[in-house]
Amino acid sequence: MYRIAIAALLGAISLTACAQQASPTVAAPAPQVAEGPVEQTVRDALKQLDPNFSPDYIGAAPFPGFREVIVSGQVLYVTDDGRYLMQSQPYDIQKKAMATSAGLLQYRRGLLATLPHADRIVFAPPNAKYTISVFTDIECGYCRKLHQDIAELNRNGIAVEYLAFPRMGLGSKDYTDMISVWCASDRKAALTAAKSGQPVSPKTCTNPVAMQYNLGQQLGINGTPAIFAADGSQLGGYLPPAQLKAALERIDAAGGGR
Repeated sequence: MYRIAIAALLGAISLTACAQQASPTVAAPAPQVAEGPVEQTVRDALKQLDPNFSPDYIGAAPFPGFREVIVSGQVLYVTDDGRYLMQSQPYDIQKKAMATSAGLLQYRRGLLATLPHADRIVFAPPNAKYTISVFTDIECGYCRKLHQDIAELNRNGIAVEYLAFPRMGLGSKDYTDMISVWCASDRKAALTAAKSGQPVSPKTCTNPVAMQYNLGQQLGINGTPAIFAADGSQLGGYLPPAQLKAALERIDAAGGGR
């Protein structure tokens, strides 16, 4: 999930940056982490690649010897001496999840919190135990498969809050169809119909699709569905209901939120 072109580090304009320029974005509150000498060493090392290089966040990695760096939603790891850079997010075998730090989770929660609840399409049971934020589009096969699981997810106490992420980008047919869904009088019914392959009736209104898409780019999303737990953990793409519930239970047992 986490990829970044070397050209972006050298100052080239990335697809993410172009998408963010296409419509207004919401500034995310940065994690409140005081930078020490190690963080400054890493920042100085990155500026050797590009003097204008400006990470969104630098903090302790979830494993020793590295700093975690977030730039344009992508997660990088740089050795504390500033010499080596890794682009892959490690997997925590003990926790059976991607390695994430408290700073990364806080960063994601801050971004997600800027998206109003009223702008989401929500499928929730009474007294939900867990809530997941799912960036989705209407064409993706695995997004449709996840939507077929909604009833079972709700029976398991999981609320699903959908956010728009048209994979083909702003201005695509996928994008305009998702605007039509978000502008429908019954958005839940419109989304269900679209995900079942029915034609989408064209509609327009003031809508959050571009804002949600741009924020998804800031989170580093490059595929759908992209599922986030309430604590900011990214649970990957499609997971069967039993596996998704087990992942949420592990986060809950470790002290994560609902």
